Amino acid sequence: MKKILKYTAILLSVIGLFAGCTKKFEQINTNPASYNQANFDPNFLLTTAQVAYTGSYDFAYDTWRANLIYSSTLIQGFATVLSYWAGDKYTLNAPYAAAYWGFSGDGAYSEQLKPIVDIIQSTKDKTQYKNIYEIARILRALIMERVTDLYGDVPYSEAGLGYYAKNYFPKYDKQQDIYNDMLKEISDAVANLDPSADKISGDVIYKGDLTKWKRFSNTLMLRIAMRLTKVDPTTAKTWVQKVIGNTMTSNADNAFINGDNAGGLSTINRNSLVLTGAGGQEPYYVKWSNTFINFLKNNNDPRLGKIAVTQLYPNATSTVQNPAFISDPTVQKGMPNGKDLSGIAGRDIATDPSYTGMANYSSPNPGMIKTNGTTFILTYGESELLLAEAVQSFGIAGDAAQHYHDGVKAAITYLSQYDSKMAVSDADAESYLSTHPYNAANGLEMINTQYWALTNTMLDFYESWANWRRSGYPVLIPVVYPNNVTNGTIPRRFPYPLAESNVNPVNYNAASAAVPGGDNLTGRVWWDK
Repeated sequence: MKKILKYTAILLSVIGLFAGCTKKFEQINTNPASYNQANFDPNFLLTTAQVAYTGSYDFAYDTWRANLIYSSTLIQGFATVLSYWAGDKYTLNAPYAAAYWGFSGDGAYSEQLKPIVDIIQSTKDKTQYKNIYEIARILRALIMERVTDLYGDVPYSEAGLGYYAKNYFPKYDKQQDIYNDMLKEISDAVANLDPSADKISGDVIYKGDLTKWKRFSNTLMLRIAMRLTKVDPTTAKTWVQKVIGNTMTSNADNAFINGDNAGGLSTINRNSLVLTGAGGQEPYYVKWSNTFINFLKNNNDPRLGKIAVTQLYPNATSTVQNPAFISDPTVQKGMPNGKDLSGIAGRDIATDPSYTGMANYSSPNPGMIKTNGTTFILTYGESELLLAEAVQSFGIAGDAAQHYHDGVKAAITYLSQYDSKMAVSDADAESYLSTHPYNAANGLEMINTQYWALTNTMLDFYESWANWRRSGYPVLIPVVYPNNVTNGTIPRRFPYPLAESNVNPVNYNAASAAVPGGDNLTGRVWWDK
């Protein structure tokens, strides 16, 4: 009998053990040292997405192809004789135009949006991550604003949700719907930021400073709203009114990320990677455009002697800056757009009247393109110039002349954030403004030309091109180059990636057919009227 009771007890113990194991099967069979949705720290993903926004982790392909090869030359910030810089000649290189969207696991959707969506999905119901959830919503809008500005109708509401919703063929949302939702999302996120909630450790932009994040977010809403001035002025005015008094207050609020030389390829300044020669002969053959340099020079702009130098790279094989570069503003000279090395008169740069040697054309100041240097995201100068336009267009937001003054001054003096040697004094900025006062009669042109100058010096040619398309200023003279694909007009958008026709054909075909003007470089996004 005792033996029977003994064996019964053992059997019951074993059964109990298996039952307990079954109830805690997932817990027992999960490596406590590994990350999963239950225990991961979203701050790591936040850093990943923020750094990726300033340039891809691969060989800077989105920066190199979308920001520099295309946007910088279309907007006549840079010029070049390199044949593969398609934007300078209005030719189509489909992979380059698709680079920002992404391919082979890089680009905005995979490197920027996906980690942000992962944060949103994994923190939306967790009070311990309240603030990082809201910051992720704001960053999602920042990322998607650029994507939709470049391409138009794009995957938005279903983008990045393949793992969560099992939808691997996201629809292309209408740009109007995207803009409306971005404004709503940012507004709601700002209202929910809570200083008493979680501290954000993975924020490499503002180090978790929620006050600055609120100013940033309201400035971003201002920029998004002002993009609608021609297509939906009522909505633009409504949202501008919501942010008045809550935008950036000085250059101390500027949003930027500094590269880290010691951190390896993934964290260095991406514009620098290209413009200092890691990709080829860009240092010698890519220069400031004569359109931009002439604007600064003709107006005796104090920025000229800070952002431009000559003799930086004395020959085509040099990849190390020459310390004997010349920053004297009187010798700065921009390169004309639409030139090449063909040897054909009128096309070859050597036959242009301005040519005295490639090194005599102006290059970006070395302080702007340090590998551990600054990549700007959004600035106080942009905010004030947009507010000046809001006054001019809608009669709201205060005094246009004051906003213009503050915006231009900020756009001049912020250069010290690149490098202390690039600093322009307040006195020099005020002197410039005293001789170039705001004039309401041509206020829109003055405001948007200064916005173009600012975003060019930020090397944010995405934004420079977008605002030019929206405002029409400055008035740019298109280049005429053989075999261009735009009939000699400045391109207005990027075509959709051809890979989309294979991976998401139904939605791609519908979106392509709906592009005003066609799915090409001369088609237009919704707000571009």
